[in-house]
Amino acid sequence: MIRILLADDHPVVREGLRAMLDAEPDLDVVAEAANGPQAEALAARHAPDIVLMDLRMPGGDGVDAIVRMTAAGLRCRMIVLTTYETDRDILRAVEAGAAGYLLKDMSRAELADAVRAAARGETVLAPSVAARLVDQLRTHPERPRLSERETAVLRLVSDGCTNAEIGRRLHVAESTVKTHLLRAFGKLGVDDRTAAVTSAMRFGLLD
Repeated sequence: MIRILLADDHPVVREGLRAMLDAEPDLDVVAEAANGPQAEALAARHAPDIVLMDLRMPGGDGVDAIVRMTAAGLRCRMIVLTTYETDRDILRAVEAGAAGYLLKDMSRAELADAVRAAARGETVLAPSVAARLVDQLRTHPERPRLSERETAVLRLVSDGCTNAEIGRRLHVAESTVKTHLLRAFGKLGVDDRTAAVTSAMRFGLLD
């Protein structure tokens, strides 16, 4: 039996997913969460095999939850199930450790098969998502990898924030902000803030 945790902020969506999955003899929905932090707590408590994670939820982003669950050593396989398929969303999820990226327009049979494949250790991607990833690799074969904090700092730089303002927003020292910026500069091959933001956007690392 494959044990599944559902994480979605819409109760109707969770109800529909539960009905679809519980109808399969080898699938069992053991818990439901309305946001990322709830998903983390319930995954630690129930030890599911699979977590179906919505991407954008009030009270806790799905990718952030995947990062923390991976860091915590939880052994469940996490699959993003969403309506969004932008390049940035897909890359964030894959880099965070997601075992798959699926779209909510798939059929019950397709979803059940994807869950089974992920439980076997396979990576499961919607066809359009796979095509986007391939295109990204072709366009940016040496795409730099920024940390979550480096990305957060550059995002605030793009909003026009000073180092001091960034430090206050992220609750870190201004010297720490400078360190993150210097590391980002090195990874992006630039030497100033404007070029860093421009380069990060070109690589699809920022909106």
